[in-house]
Amino acid sequence: MKTIDELLADGVKGKRVFVRADLNVPLDQGRITDDGRIRAVQPTIAKLAASGARVIVASHLGRPKGAPDPAFSLAPAAGRLGELLGADVAFATDTVGASAKETVAALTDGQVAVIENLRFNPGETAKDDAERGAFADQLAELADVYVGDGFGAVHRKHASVFDLPARLPHAAGYLIATEVGVLKKLTDEVKRPYVVVLGGAKVSDKLAVIDELLGKADRILIGGGMAYTFLKALGHEVGISLLQEDQIPKVTEYMQRAKDTGVELVLPVDVLVSKDFPDLKGKTPADFETVAADKIPADKEGLDIGPKTRELYASKIADAETVFWNGPVGVFEHPDYAGGTTAIAQALVDSNAFTVVGGGDSAAAVRILGFDENAFGHISTGGGASLEYLEGKTLPGLAALEG
Repeated sequence: MKTIDELLADGVKGKRVFVRADLNVPLDQGRITDDGRIRAVQPTIAKLAASGARVIVASHLGRPKGAPDPAFSLAPAAGRLGELLGADVAFATDTVGASAKETVAALTDGQVAVIENLRFNPGETAKDDAERGAFADQLAELADVYVGDGFGAVHRKHASVFDLPARLPHAAGYLIATEVGVLKKLTDEVKRPYVVVLGGAKVSDKLAVIDELLGKADRILIGGGMAYTFLKALGHEVGISLLQEDQIPKVTEYMQRAKDTGVELVLPVDVLVSKDFPDLKGKTPADFETVAADKIPADKEGLDIGPKTRELYASKIADAETVFWNGPVGVFEHPDYAGGTTAIAQALVDSNAFTVVGGGDSAAAVRILGFDENAFGHISTGGGASLEYLEGKTLPGLAALEG
């Protein structure tokens, strides 16, 4: 995989460099609530601009249905990128149309432009190779060189991620190089004990990574909505908690495999429950009951790990050399159910381990809950990409950069 430093050594002054970034930031009525992904790609863009490249930044945002939708415009991201760069960033109001062509043509050496959301064009995500390739051809006309730095999208076989690199000289940006280096420390160069914390809503989203980690991790700590399928598999009442009953046979199999292979698979011993979530107005502390994990009332929902579980999980993290965390262990967006996720983050900070926060909601939680990002070994920009890498899958975007 060619690095950006090798690309820079060849010279980029005056060249149109297409940077596939991941500017898929959360928006609240057009306001960016977490700019972590923009900050993560800034070093690559800044270095290219400083080297005299004419930089064209492209990304997706959200899931528009192959047509322009103002709610998913990249305009706010372009504005924030300009603030971080300390320079004006031009914005094209389409992807490969008149605005994109005119905006790119107007760039001078060292200037940066952002084109509109790639997913406004159906060719970006098309399953048909010819349709996807046709869009990649149009994108290729805008540029001389391709730099892949949108790690959060490398597990997608999309035109700008997979097809476009084959049409242009290409290299990996600083962010992708960093992300891949970190993931190798979780797969090929692991220091032990290796502890994995998995949360999130659906156990089905994590089955493949659990399958792979059962042969690699020393301990796997389970939290979040997915924990209730494990508890149900043990025969416990889980009330109206999130549950995927169709996954109980697979979960049962994995628990047995953990025993057979000596992997410590740890489940909550207590949980916070309520029967009124998310309508909590006027509720008193008594409504936020803590119960044993095998004593969840039939009319209540588990919403966070309890205090005993927080202590247990912190103790399982304390002596780790490597920790990977993906998925909050409670409904952290609500302050009454943020205690468990806060405790996990604090345990990672307090440990002497190499700690990796696996993107998505976990990365957002770290920032929303006020933790210093520098207190962690690495905060990934791609939860789904990280998981698929750990599952041993070939990621289309990385394969394209290696070609």
